[in-house]
Amino acid sequence: MKDALIISFLSILPRKGLSWTQGAFARKKASRALLRWYVSHYKVNLDEMEGGLEDYPSLAEFFVRPLKPGARSVDAAPRSVVAPCDGKAVAMGPVVDGFMELWDNRKVPVSELLGNDERFEGGDFLVIYLAPPDYHRVHTPLECQVESYRYLPGHLWPVFPAAVRSVNKLFAKNERLVIYLKSSVAGLVAEVMVGAYGVGRIETRFSELLTNAGSGAETKELEPPVSYEKGEELGRFNMGSTVILFFEKGAVQLDLELDQVLRMGQIIGHAGRD
Repeated sequence: MKDALIISFLSILPRKGLSWTQGAFARKKASRALLRWYVSHYKVNLDEMEGGLEDYPSLAEFFVRPLKPGARSVDAAPRSVVAPCDGKAVAMGPVVDGFMELWDNRKVPVSELLGNDERFEGGDFLVIYLAPPDYHRVHTPLECQVESYRYLPGHLWPVFPAAVRSVNKLFAKNERLVIYLKSSVAGLVAEVMVGAYGVGRIETRFSELLTNAGSGAETKELEPPVSYEKGEELGRFNMGSTVILFFEKGAVQLDLELDQVLRMGQIIGHAGRD
C-alpha cells in the first residue's frame, strides 16, 4: 500500500523538477546532516568503503563512495560473465517477439527501450535493481571495448519493483543511457543505466555526458573505441537506480536465480560464443 501511495502521489507532481532539486541539495554541504540518518535508516555497510563519514562532503559524494581495495573480487575466467554492479536480480529471461517479460505478465518493448535497436531479439536480458544502501558504481561484465553510447532523456519514475508493476513500460519511459560493449567472447552487449526519481546525475568514465542536465538525446560512436578489463568502472549513479544487460542470441548462458543478491564481480553466467 505504501509503494502504491508513493506512485499515486508522484503521478501528480513535477517529478523532473523535484528530482533535480533533490539531486542539487544532495550535492550541497548541508546534505551532510543527513549522512548518519541515511546510514542508519538503510543499514549501509561502512566497513567496505574507503575512508570514514567525515571524508565525504555531501550526501551525493557518499552515495558514489568507492570501495576499499579487495572489497569485491572479479572472477578472472576468460569466459565468465560477472555482475556489473551490486544489487538484486529482479528479472531475467529471453527477448521474445521484441519484448522482455518482467513479472505479472508485464512486458517492455526492447527496441523502444534501446532507441530503435532490434539486434537482441532471441537473446537474453538481466535486470539488476540497486537499492539505496548498495554500492552505486557500474562496471563491465566482460573484457570489452566501449564502441558507442545512446542517451535517451525521459521520465524519472522510481524503479523499485512495485513502481515497475504500476507504470506501464517504465524502463522504456525513464531516462536511460545505453552503453554498447563489444566482447571477443560474447559479441555485442548493451549495458543500460536507467535513471530514476532522485537520480541527480548519471556519468561515465568514457565521455563528458552528464544526464538530467538539460541535454537532448544523443548517439555517439567512440573513435577509437575505449578498452576495458572485466570489472573496470564504466560510470556511476548519483542517486538511484537500475542496470539492464542485453546479450545477443546464443552469446551467453546466464547462471543465477531470480531475486538473487549480487555483488559486483561475481559470476552470473558464461559466454558461449567462439
